[in-house]
Amino acid sequence: MQNLPTFVLVHGAFANSFSFAPLQAELALLGHRSVAVDLPGHGFDATFPAAYQAPQDLHALAAEPGSIKGVTLADNVAHVIEVLERAKRNGPTILVGHSRGGSTITAVGNARPDLIDRLAYVSAWCPVDLDVSGYYAEPEMAEVDPGAFAPAVVGNPAELGLLRTNFRTADPAVLAAFRQAFAADLTDDEFRTFLNTFQPDENLDVGTSADRAQAATWGRIPKSYVRLADDASIPLVMQDRMIREADALTPDNPFEVRTLEGSHLRWLVHPKPAAESLANLAAH
Repeated sequence: MQNLPTFVLVHGAFANSFSFAPLQAELALLGHRSVAVDLPGHGFDATFPAAYQAPQDLHALAAEPGSIKGVTLADNVAHVIEVLERAKRNGPTILVGHSRGGSTITAVGNARPDLIDRLAYVSAWCPVDLDVSGYYAEPEMAEVDPGAFAPAVVGNPAELGLLRTNFRTADPAVLAAFRQAFAADLTDDEFRTFLNTFQPDENLDVGTSADRAQAATWGRIPKSYVRLADDASIPLVMQDRMIREADALTPDNPFEVRTLEGSHLRWLVHPKPAAESLANLAAH
């Protein structure tokens, strides 16, 4: 087992290690070990106020403090580095990021390239020329409407020090917007089941220009990008733009690119193709 890599899996916004369980099962059946990370303030460290339960009290929920307040991208990076230091004792590591988790693994690659044998982005943010927030103003994101989720936001993020979203809403318009963005190709039950794995709170720090991919450190790590062909949250044209920018930054170490069919979340609900694709990386 010493030469087999450990897959270190980093989740996106409002998610946690729980969403990787089906993928980890498939990887295990293919003979690969993995560890799913809970970033600070996520998983069992998350806040689920009583007002978030049913029946909901949205007025109280808007004022409840959350444990993720004050958590920064730097905190996420430090936590993942600690996990990698432990995993590295057992052999090579493949650091996998999904969605917003791409920002975290990029910053980790900047800080500690010595701990990572390969980076793997699965429809994940890989900021190169712009900060993540800057990409949202670009033409590739023109069909993405963050305002569609506004009715689900609870409380004032500036006052709470975090972004709180009511994933337990019964508003059909908001649920339709969630589904269109993340899971248009899942069944109703699959969609609602995944929605119930989300936590209501997320931190506000998505990084600065200092956290963009840096050629001298991040740029020397072998890297793969798994495109999700039907992703409406990070559209394929934006995924391809980040791949192009990264390849221009490190032309001698371009992305190894592969593609999976499906939405932003389908690969986690039906993980066999993704597990096989990731397992293939272990042979590189």
